[in-house]
Amino acid sequence: MSEPQLNVTRLGEEGPLIAFCHGLFGQGKNWTQVAKAFSADHRTLLVDMPNHGRSEWTEGFAYDDLADRVATLFSADDPVTLVGHSMGGKIAMALALRHPELVERLVVVDVSPVAYSSAREFLGYIDTMRALDLATLERRDQADEALRSAVPDDVVRSFLLQNLRREGDGWRWMPNLDLLSAHMPELAGWPAERFEGRSYGGPVLWIGGARSGYVSDEFAPAMEALFPRVRRVTVKGAGHWVHSEQPAVFIEVLRRFVS
Repeated sequence: MSEPQLNVTRLGEEGPLIAFCHGLFGQGKNWTQVAKAFSADHRTLLVDMPNHGRSEWTEGFAYDDLADRVATLFSADDPVTLVGHSMGGKIAMALALRHPELVERLVVVDVSPVAYSSAREFLGYIDTMRALDLATLERRDQADEALRSAVPDDVVRSFLLQNLRREGDGWRWMPNLDLLSAHMPELAGWPAERFEGRSYGGPVLWIGGARSGYVSDEFAPAMEALFPRVRRVTVKGAGHWVHSEQPAVFIEVLRRFVS
C-alpha cells in the first residue's frame, strides 16, 4: 500500500525553506498571509496535514506516524524552519524529535507537549458537522445557517465551513471526521512515552496567545525537557489562533527568529 499523499502549496522560489503545519480542522491555506510575507526571500510550503484539506486520509492517528509522513517532504541537505500550530504544532514537535537532521529550527504556536482536556469541545464540532444533511444542501449559506445554533461564534463557524467542499452536484467535508472523532483522546493527548530520552537541540520559538491556556508556566518543564533551547514569546491580544488574530505581530516575531 502506498503512503497517503500530502497536498502542498509552494510560495517563493529562493532562500531558506519554511514549512507551515496547521491545526485541527485547518488547511495549509490558513497560513497564506504569513507565507506571503516571507515568500520574497524564502521558499514556503503550506502543507495540508493528513486527514485534512486535499491530503489523503490515514487509517489511524498517532503523532509519531503523522510526523514521519510529513518528514518525507524534507531533506537533511535542505533543512527546514518548521512552524506548527495546535495539532500541527504537536506534529512539528514530534518530527523535530524523530528527525532532528531535517529541522533547522522549530516554531511551536500555542500548544505544548502535554495532554489537554479540550476534546469535548472538538467532539461537539465534529458531531455538529456530521449532523448536517449534505444531501439536501444546495448553498453554502444554508450550511452556515444550519450550524448557527450549535456554533454561535461567527469566526469559529466560518473556520469550520472552510472544510465544506463542493464536489459535482453534492458536498463533502474535507477532514476525515470519523477518524478524528474516534481518535480524539490521542489528538488531544501527547505520547510522552514515545519520546523518552529524546530531545531536539536546535533553536525553538514557543509562541502563545495571552488569552489562551494552551501555553503556560505549568507546561514549561515538559517543553524545556524536550527542547532545551526554547525561547517563549506571549502575544498580547491573541487567543489560540495567534497568527490570524495578530498577524503583523506574529510575522515580526517569526522574522526576527529566522533571521
